[in-house]
Amino acid sequence: MKALSQTSKYGIRALLYMVANPSQGEYMSIGEIAKEMDLSFHFLTKIFRELTSNGILNSYRGPAGGVALAKSAESIMLLDVVLALEGNDYFDSCLLGFPRCGIAKPCPVHEFWKVAKADLKDHFSNTSLSQLAEKINADEVRLYD
Repeated sequence: MKALSQTSKYGIRALLYMVANPSQGEYMSIGEIAKEMDLSFHFLTKIFRELTSNGILNSYRGPAGGVALAKSAESIMLLDVVLALEGNDYFDSCLLGFPRCGIAKPCPVHEFWKVAKADLKDHFSNTSLSQLAEKINADEVRLYD
């Protein structure tokens, strides 16, 4: 497992913006999100396309178009977003980058890293976008730099 890619960082931040700032209509403009988050519109569009193909967002073209959550924010876990944007093998890689690191041929930190990855995956599995947005709206955490 490596650090989150820029794609995942932007995707998570943009989704949290959507949840913490629900639009008056069902769909939120990608341009508005990009502007408010100071993100590239084209890069965010690409990220949202991936989230749409993974069932996290719905998109709609046209003057009233944009993106909306495909399901409730309570049911979208951080793990869902990370796996959609990083791939299903995100939690399988070796900390030191060794190919085929495992029980048969472990790296020096294999046992420690195996536990740390499992713990992180568990936290991601049990943390919803709604829970994180509540913290944003209560000013406990920040969404902007």
